[in-house]
Amino acid sequence: MPPREQTFDVVVVGGGGAGLAAAVEARETGRSVVLLEKNTQLGGSTAWSIGSVTSTGTPHQRKRGITDSPADHWADMPGFAGELAARDNDALRRVLCDEIPATFQWLLDSGVRFMGPMPEPPHRKPRMHNVLPNSRSFIYHLTRRARRAGVDIRTDARVVSIVQQGGRVVAVEAECSDGACRFNARGGVVLAAGDFTNGPDFKARFMGAQEAKVEGVNVTATGDGQRMAEALGARIVNGDLALGPEIRFMAPANETLVRRLPPWRWLALTMEWALDHVPPVILRPLMMKFLTTALAPSTGLFDAGAVLVNQRGERFGDERDRPAWRLPDQPDKVGYILIDAELARRFSAWPDFVSTAPGIAYAYVPDYRRNRPDVYNEAPTIAGLAARLGMDAAALTRSAAEGGIRPLGTGPFAALGPVRSVFVHSEGGLMVDNKHRVLGADDQPLPGLYAAGSAGQGGLLLKGHGHHLAWAFVSGRRAGRFAADGQAAQLDEPDRTGIDQTFK
Repeated sequence: MPPREQTFDVVVVGGGGAGLAAAVEARETGRSVVLLEKNTQLGGSTAWSIGSVTSTGTPHQRKRGITDSPADHWADMPGFAGELAARDNDALRRVLCDEIPATFQWLLDSGVRFMGPMPEPPHRKPRMHNVLPNSRSFIYHLTRRARRAGVDIRTDARVVSIVQQGGRVVAVEAECSDGACRFNARGGVVLAAGDFTNGPDFKARFMGAQEAKVEGVNVTATGDGQRMAEALGARIVNGDLALGPEIRFMAPANETLVRRLPPWRWLALTMEWALDHVPPVILRPLMMKFLTTALAPSTGLFDAGAVLVNQRGERFGDERDRPAWRLPDQPDKVGYILIDAELARRFSAWPDFVSTAPGIAYAYVPDYRRNRPDVYNEAPTIAGLAARLGMDAAALTRSAAEGGIRPLGTGPFAALGPVRSVFVHSEGGLMVDNKHRVLGADDQPLPGLYAAGSAGQGGLLLKGHGHHLAWAFVSGRRAGRFAADGQAAQLDEPDRTGIDQTFK
């Protein structure tokens, strides 16, 4: 039986931040738009993020008397890339920095609220803004805006292929909840399906066999857009670059209070006011419930002598020599960080912290003891700790005696974990031009095909907090507008050298 067909002006693949931005922009031009999301809920990696957006020219900067500019933002970003700066796409970086101030205001107009700005060197000015109350606020408010505008949102609709006709992309084929379906696109298809942090084949090809064993924070980020576009001759750039592997605490079985907070506007406004007026001693316990979720333990723990063991209580290498690469080879891919009484005291106050969320606060051993009993175990002796963890006491005793940079000292002893190795995000996106058109093998646009967010990163380096989400929203809005316009898809030559001024 042939697939059921429907026709829209614009088809958006992916229901995270970039996809929702594309759908809203395309629909608000008056075009018909369908958004297809393979999962049962919208969100993507945006919903998993800390929620930082880095921007200049924001009301928050102006309130604090901060004078800043997109040009300075553009000039500062290579400081994050370091020796990789030569691989950056300078033109797309210009698009990001020039467009994010208007996009930040667009988010505010959509109902999203932020705290900040926070400093993050080598930025010369505070530019990082953190969403309130959590990253789901982006999805909540943009979904509401999309539905009000009339976007047709379909979840549980996995796009499996892109259809070309006469050299132009005209449709996508999908597996929908009620069978095969096809969505025709008069103007264009926007790929906004995320990165490939959980795509073993991509990681094996671009990074290596060991990296392929490491899972992504977002388990549904499998590189669907990249895979389908490659079948049409598109190419992936910077596929070898990623944040990770890095060790992270396992997420709590039940979501923390801050993650459960509804993204209502009045609540965000109340939090914004409180952050400016309530004493930190009152706010800190709330912040700790966020900070002690699934963040990365500081490598300073291992530099100070903490010991990393597997579920059997065995050390499996030098804790300071890429332990995140070895952890996937251990039983159930998890480990535990052992500390003695001296380390527990040291990591109970600044400057030695267990974890941090940039621009928010630091978490110490007492915070984990109080907020995460599922990843904090303590006992007077190593044998007692082994009993609490279900480990072999002899093996754990040997590991503690061998130690990392030194044997563990006196008790009480504590174990932080389980921890696992993850990729947070990958940089491997499709090569696109400044109108977000996907380029084919000849570096010519594939007519009718656009990409945004991680799927359409185009070689842009997004190191530093707040740049990935900034690019998701900026590129999503622009790709949606260009796909709706239809004119950009008809141009004969790609625009890769200058900054397009069509969409502002």
